[in-house]
Amino acid sequence: MSAAILSAKKSKKASWAALAQVVGLSEVYTTSACLGENQLSKAEADKLVAFLGLTDEVAEALTEFANKGESAPAVSKEPLQYRLQEVIYVYGETLKTIIEEKFGAGIMSAIDFTMDVQKQEDPKGDRVIITMNGKFLPYKKF
Repeated sequence: MSAAILSAKKSKKASWAALAQVVGLSEVYTTSACLGENQLSKAEADKLVAFLGLTDEVAEALTEFANKGESAPAVSKEPLQYRLQEVIYVYGETLKTIIEEKFGAGIMSAIDFTMDVQKQEDPKGDRVIITMNGKFLPYKKF
């Protein structure tokens, strides 16, 4: 599924933002679905495959439950993924401590979650802005 989508995307010279607009979802979510990390509704999948000229089998695969995180190794060797993991290594305890101070003991949801990636032009080198917005889930006592 993902290989077919990537090939068609390249042939059409379409951006992820353009595919997201066709589907009616965010660029991040649409990309993750195309890479097998999330699922689309039948209507969303049908719009995507119609735009890309792909088969009903690809549309069906897009609607199946995703195995989130299955494609990622424990520590990725891909430089961008490694650097994001490095951010967690360096700032993970800091983030945990600050979140717990502000909210209490709990976690940030990756289910009730949104993410956005923006480019900020800078004369010293363009900047990547990643915004993650997750619902706080307190730990339950029982």
